[in-house]
Amino acid sequence: MTSAARSKSLNIVLGVSGGIAAYKVASILRLLTEAGHNVQVVPTPAALNFVGSATWEALSGNPLISEVWDDVADVPHVRIGKAADLVIVAPATADLLSRAASGAANDLLTNVLLTATCPIVFAPAMHTEMWLNPATQVNVATLRSRGSIVIDPADGRLTGSDSGPGRLPEAEEIVSVAMGVLSEQDLLGQDIVITAGGTREFLDPVRFLGNSSSGKQGVALAVAARDRGAKVTLICANVSVSMPAGVQIENVITGDDMHAAVLKASMTADAIVMAAAIADYKPKSTQSAKMKKSEDGSSPRIELVRTTDILADLVTHRNTSHPDQVIVGFAAETGDTQGSVLEHGVAKLQRKGCDLLVINEVGPNLAFGTDDNEVTILTREPASQTTVSKTSKTQIAHAIWDAVIALQQ
Repeated sequence: MTSAARSKSLNIVLGVSGGIAAYKVASILRLLTEAGHNVQVVPTPAALNFVGSATWEALSGNPLISEVWDDVADVPHVRIGKAADLVIVAPATADLLSRAASGAANDLLTNVLLTATCPIVFAPAMHTEMWLNPATQVNVATLRSRGSIVIDPADGRLTGSDSGPGRLPEAEEIVSVAMGVLSEQDLLGQDIVITAGGTREFLDPVRFLGNSSSGKQGVALAVAARDRGAKVTLICANVSVSMPAGVQIENVITGDDMHAAVLKASMTADAIVMAAAIADYKPKSTQSAKMKKSEDGSSPRIELVRTTDILADLVTHRNTSHPDQVIVGFAAETGDTQGSVLEHGVAKLQRKGCDLLVINEVGPNLAFGTDDNEVTILTREPASQTTVSKTSKTQIAHAIWDAVIALQQ
């Protein structure tokens, strides 16, 4: 979000359509008002069957307007949309998406959607079959083609015993996506691929070689890129944090899985950020059954082989087919007798051939699993070095995207 958007109170329209998830929208309203924004709730008549007007008025501090005929002299069906800085519709039911895509104006909310000139964000919620129905998918594509943001629904428990894609994303995620729309869209139209987490290389069906990466930095990079307008594919290896809305997620386990997924996604990518911690070695062979302890107390001999260097392979493919693609590597380093953290990072940058290398020192309470970090961003050509002092991983993510954009200009 721009500093202006952060510092001023915005006029936000919160449209609520008639789905069971309407009760969750009270949390969205609370987050917006606590942030200091002026929120006008516009429910459809069906939405009032789930949450009544008293709740919306009490939480927003504004009188409810739900009908075109309310306060007619003030022309609310035009005034509300024209005065809005942002419109959020949650839940956006299949019916609401259909009416919005067709340009219908048969209630106050659809009138507001037609008169609003500000960003519009839809947060769908419905049963899986309704979401996946071709008619709904066409409506979503139509709205997106016109510039509206339609968040993909979450995958989880729905009404009754059903489960699947169609669940309303968490309130914090919806607000994050919506407010991110107001940020500087300097990655708009770009196809971004990000890796996160840590790969696992299995010794047997139970044991594996792995690392402590939580995936927090990769997720922060995905959220920042999404908020700056990019289409984001986040390839996750055993991530222990919640996945962000508005991002295409692909889950992998091993380094080979990651290699295949990244190569496929890289074919159309404008930039790739390899934030995942990928194992350098894997067992030469994986046992099909759990390895048992030996009776004589001896330890098993495990032969390791090098894994594919995904970063170097991406550079090779880029050089032959995507010369303008920006590739960012990460180096989790510790200093030793051979050199400092920075010296190891500089050597890795030259060896890998990527455009940027983000260096962070790892160790107890450093980098892996923490909410903050301190990094150095190295640029190969022209050679430069930027230190980002200890700050949140969100701020580090934005610093990395600033460096990527500087290379693209």
